[in-house]
Amino acid sequence: MTIEHLDSGVILSQAVVHGDTVYLCGLTATDCGLDVAGQTKEVLAKIDDRLAKCGSDKSQLLNATIYLTDIKLKPAMNEVWKVWLGDLNRPARACIGGVELEPDVLVEIVVIAAK
Repeated sequence: MTIEHLDSGVILSQAVVHGDTVYLCGLTATDCGLDVAGQTKEVLAKIDDRLAKCGSDKSQLLNATIYLTDIKLKPAMNEVWKVWLGDLNRPARACIGGVELEPDVLVEIVVIAAK
């Protein structure tokens, strides 16, 4: 079975496709001046884009891991998450708070999806 690395850099690939499974790297917002809701919206748009490039979409999500700098941000992040998923089935998910991220980054999301 082949392994395809997309948008590889010096330290990571933005996505890896192995068979019918897509693994995305941890994604953060570009505009770190936004609050957690704004950053989450931006990250989810990046996820939509990267999954599309890999022949998948959010309806195929298997797993998500969400890192927050403060667990108190979880309710605001969850509101954006629920709107983004709409009526789709929910993936298995973990949300971890109290994580030290890059300066001004409030949320980082990693997902795995089927093709």
